[in-house]
Amino acid sequence: MLKNTNLTRRQALAALGSITAGLALAACGTSQTQSTDTAATEDVTVRVASLKGPTAIGLVSMMDSTSGVPTEDAPTEPAEGSTGITYSYTISGSPDQVLPQVIKGETDIALVPSNVASVLYNKTKGGVRVIDLNTLGVLSVVTGDASVEQFEDLAGHTVYLSGQGASPEYTLNYLLDQAGIKDQVTIEFKSEHSECAAAIQADPTAVAILPEPFTTATLAKDSSLMVPVSLTDVWDRYAAGSGSQFVMGVTVARAEFVDEHPEAIADFLSRHSESVDTVNGDPAAAAPLVVKAGIVASEAIAEKAIPKCNIVCTTGEDMRTALSGYLQVLYDADASSVGGALPGDDFYYEA
Repeated sequence: MLKNTNLTRRQALAALGSITAGLALAACGTSQTQSTDTAATEDVTVRVASLKGPTAIGLVSMMDSTSGVPTEDAPTEPAEGSTGITYSYTISGSPDQVLPQVIKGETDIALVPSNVASVLYNKTKGGVRVIDLNTLGVLSVVTGDASVEQFEDLAGHTVYLSGQGASPEYTLNYLLDQAGIKDQVTIEFKSEHSECAAAIQADPTAVAILPEPFTTATLAKDSSLMVPVSLTDVWDRYAAGSGSQFVMGVTVARAEFVDEHPEAIADFLSRHSESVDTVNGDPAAAAPLVVKAGIVASEAIAEKAIPKCNIVCTTGEDMRTALSGYLQVLYDADASSVGGALPGDDFYYEA
């Protein structure tokens, strides 16, 4: 397990050397958050885009204490006339909806699959930087077929998967290849995890690769389904010598925004770290926010799933080591999975 390198707000701002410590959180439930730092010379609204899945779970407490938790159909907006650092949020159902926002400069910070961050770096010619890891391995094999006991038993099956062109697809392909069964498995892509869950609920002999919290939600609806295999365990077995970690989700920021607003990046990292600690520390309190964001439909399921979601806020050298190792494995298996080339050193943000 990676060390969770969580920054306090004092540490994050002190590292920049330009802002005094003592930034306080605004009260929960307000429509905006205003920085108490009087040294700020301009108003900054940080536009944050996330996905309806594990990558957004660690952010829900921060969302709630700033602009409010958005839904897929109703993004939040900062209040008019605000000063200092404020936040607005959008939640999308697919990485394909988030990438254009980053490329066009319509969002400043985005929580995306780890390989998508590398693709963005290459597409924008170094125009994004990864600022933290937000999710480690959360994928599992879910099925009602008792004959599937280990990963290699997927041979001869059709596997339902959401995440075409993102970490789930390339990770699964890599593991199937390592297991020697890639040519014996048919992958059928769905646009969202909920469609994969529906497919195995309709046919319990089918197989799906699902992330938390959808795995927990699916099992709650159908007790005949099982989770015989964690892809994190399979990754550790086949990539044990690479020094990599199974990194599912990362947070990226536009390089231009990072350079122009370092105080906003420090503020985001501090708030994100605190949010992750809050969610992990009290899943029962976070569960209603997860439901409000449309990630799962039940507070009971959200509370049960959060401890399995492997949400983190890992920065600095730990971030670089884990992510670069993961991207190297994907690159060696299929260069297109990371956008054709590994990112340069400037990809990895350091305060």
